[in-house]
Amino acid sequence: MLSIFSDMTRKCMKIFMDDFSVFGESFDECLNHLQHVLEKCIEKKLVLSLEKSHFMVREGVALGHIVSERGLEVDRIKIDNIYKMTPPTSVKQIRSFLGHVGYYRKFIQDFSKISKPLTMLLSKDVPFDFDEKCFESFLK
Repeated sequence: MLSIFSDMTRKCMKIFMDDFSVFGESFDECLNHLQHVLEKCIEKKLVLSLEKSHFMVREGVALGHIVSERGLEVDRIKIDNIYKMTPPTSVKQIRSFLGHVGYYRKFIQDFSKISKPLTMLLSKDVPFDFDEKCFESFLK
């Protein structure tokens, strides 16, 4: 996909695996960029899923983030799901929890300090003791 759109990736589109977003400074510019992208898709015989496509939106969800003219923001639905998680009762659940919250680490100041009590439980030969420090870390 990158090779097909290499001339457009810097000025009007972002690509991640088989997903892409087309953008511009104005509605007309977006429309123009979208036309070029769609023409390239036709030329290269790329098939797009209409159900997964969203056109001319100011905000959308991509890879668990809200993408808009403001930049990247956290998807509240994902955060609400994290808040609904119960405290981990095993190393496997600690690993899963840290994976979920770690995805948003760039939005969490001092993430490594906050998560340290939980991360320590992942160390080899450390007994699983979900103590008060771990519980506080989980709640933050």
